[in-house]
Amino acid sequence: MRLKGKIALVTGSSRGVGRAVALGFAKEGANVVVNYTSNETAANEVVKAIESLGCKAIAFKADVAQKSDAEHLVKMAVETFGRLDILVNNAGFTRPALMIKMSEDQWDQVVDIHLKGAFLCSQAAALYMKEQNSGKIINVTSVAGLVGTVGQINYSAAKGGIISMTKSIARELARYNICANVISLGIVATDMTEKIRSDEKLKEIYMNRILLKRFAEPDDISPAFAFLASDESNYITGQLLCVDGGYGMI
Repeated sequence: MRLKGKIALVTGSSRGVGRAVALGFAKEGANVVVNYTSNETAANEVVKAIESLGCKAIAFKADVAQKSDAEHLVKMAVETFGRLDILVNNAGFTRPALMIKMSEDQWDQVVDIHLKGAFLCSQAAALYMKEQNSGKIINVTSVAGLVGTVGQINYSAAKGGIISMTKSIARELARYNICANVISLGIVATDMTEKIRSDEKLKEIYMNRILLKRFAEPDDISPAFAFLASDESNYITGQLLCVDGGYGMI
C-alpha cells in the first residue's frame, strides 16, 4: 500500500474524477478528506466507501474559490488528522458559451473555481507542508488547457493557467521538499461529460481524437494520481502527465 498512513485532501471529491481519486488513495492506504460544495449525501457515500476499505475519512463542505473556505478546509484537515501530506486540486464545473456570447459571470465562475480555487488551496496547504518539510500537490488540468476548445474559452483559459501555475508552485516550494505536478485528463466517463458520451455525433467527433478509441473510466486515471502522491515520485516535480488515451497527441 503506497500511501499507508498518508493524509490526503481531494477537492470536489463527492463525484466524478475526485471521487475516483479519493477511493484510489484509500485503496493505497490513505486517510482522506472529501470536499464538496452542495451534495452532502454523495460526499457521505464516498466517506462510507473509504471506510469500507479500512481507512478514515471525513466530508467537509467548502467553496474553494473563497479564501476563507479554502483556508478553513485545509486547517480542518490538519486539525482532524494531525498533518496533510497530499492535496489534489480537482474541484470544478463548466459554464459553456461561445466567446462572443460569454458573460462576465460565466467567465468569473469557471476561472475562480478551477484556477483561483487551486491557488488558494495550494497556498493554504503549503503553509503546513512547509513546516513538515514534505508534501505533494497535484493539480488537475485538461486537454482543453493544452489545445483549447470551442465554447469553453473560460474553462480552457483556467486549465491552461493551472499548468504554468503548477510549475511556479514547484519552483517556489522545492526548497521545502514539496513536489507539485499536474495531470491532464481527456474525456472521463463522469456526469460532466455525459452529453459528449451520449450524443452520437459528439461521441464520434471526440472518439476520432482519442488514440485508444475509448473514453476513460474513473479507474483508468486514479493510478496516476496515486503514483504522484506516493514516495515513488519524490524526485518528480513541475511536470505535466497526460492521462488522456492519446487525445493530447492529436
